[in-house]
Amino acid sequence: MTFKNYEIRLGLRIILLSLNIALLFYLVHIGQQGYLYLPVALLLWQVYELFRNQKRVYRELTEFSEAVYYRDFSRHFNVQRSPAELQPLRNSFNVITDTFKTISREKETHYHYLQHILEVVGTGILSFEIESGDIAWMNDALKRMLNLPHFKNVHAIARRNAEFYTELQGISIGDTKVYAATVNKQSVKFLLSATMFQIEGRHYKLLSLQDVNEALDETEANAWTKLLGVMTHEIMNSIAPISSLANTLKSRLQYSLEHHEPQPSYREDLEIGIDTIRKRSEALLKFADTYRNLNRINSLVLKDIYVRDIFENQHSLMMPTLSDRDIELEIVLKDPNIKVYADQNLVEQVLINLILNAMEAIKQSAHPKITLSAAADQQNRCILKVTDNGHGIPAELLDQIFIPFFSTKKNGTGVGLNLCKQIMLLHRGNIHVQTISGAGTSFIMTFNAP
Repeated sequence: MTFKNYEIRLGLRIILLSLNIALLFYLVHIGQQGYLYLPVALLLWQVYELFRNQKRVYRELTEFSEAVYYRDFSRHFNVQRSPAELQPLRNSFNVITDTFKTISREKETHYHYLQHILEVVGTGILSFEIESGDIAWMNDALKRMLNLPHFKNVHAIARRNAEFYTELQGISIGDTKVYAATVNKQSVKFLLSATMFQIEGRHYKLLSLQDVNEALDETEANAWTKLLGVMTHEIMNSIAPISSLANTLKSRLQYSLEHHEPQPSYREDLEIGIDTIRKRSEALLKFADTYRNLNRINSLVLKDIYVRDIFENQHSLMMPTLSDRDIELEIVLKDPNIKVYADQNLVEQVLINLILNAMEAIKQSAHPKITLSAAADQQNRCILKVTDNGHGIPAELLDQIFIPFFSTKKNGTGVGLNLCKQIMLLHRGNIHVQTISGAGTSFIMTFNAP
């Protein structure tokens, strides 16, 4: 409604101005110059009013521009007490300043939120302008890691920690490297990463610093805990019966000596007991030897191998055993030209271990079946898969099956799957398991493209 009133008033002024100019021309035309004083005075007044209104608009625009320039979003333009022709303009100014005020509050909230996150994270963060070296951000984690105070310019770090200053200047954008430092007379390793971003034509370098010692120590401690737990269990299983049997034999021997028995009645038991101790000792030695074998695989003979040749060798080797157990072996190879760049002997050893494990898993299946399959994914990686239709692996055991000496089989050493994993890691590949309770298990070997 305000806009409409403003348009009506402006339209009336233009009409009156036009009529006044027409009247002036008419009086001049008919030669009545004596009557020109009133129209001329009226024309001057109309022009003055237009000039004054435009000056008001210009002044309002200037004040609004200054408010935006100085970010004075608290400024409010009074709409009710302003002239009618300025009310729409002032109302628009208020809408714009309110919008800027909302955006500013949201921006400030996000900034404080981000600031809080960057302060509480354990990763050290340093951001500075590349050209001037002025530090834009330096969180407490970085200062705590390197025992540094707050600096305004990155070049000042050279006086306090010249080694770190050399690293942060030398690391290339996009690189990640391990940085070894001495903090409080202790050797610490950090993972240093660098990236770059641009704001308003200025280039900034962003560095992140992560303490890898804590993560490595925790991972190593967890691995040793699991390993020692399994080793203790296996060793105790062998030592406990040996110790018990030895005590029994010792008691019987003492009884025989005390009673001067000419012919020990326990002779047969003694022979059996000694043989049992020998067998269990050999088993314990074998267990220790399998542990030593974990570190024997250290070199590869790599070459391009057709997967079909690997599967044919597996079929020839395993088929007699599978036939005796009435197990079906299916080979799925849609592309016979698929190759893998690997050590053939070691890859076949992995497949043998996986097939043997699959044979154990499908003992109770009505129609036992093992499937060997191969395919290439979108990254041109070769994927080999060994699938069985057993009952699957319980979820609580999935994160333990690759741990050395962990085994769900009664007479298993718990080394096979760990050796498989080591072989795949030597190939810079990976092996993982997919299982569905009651439907079967798949071990998937992934070889990266050469």
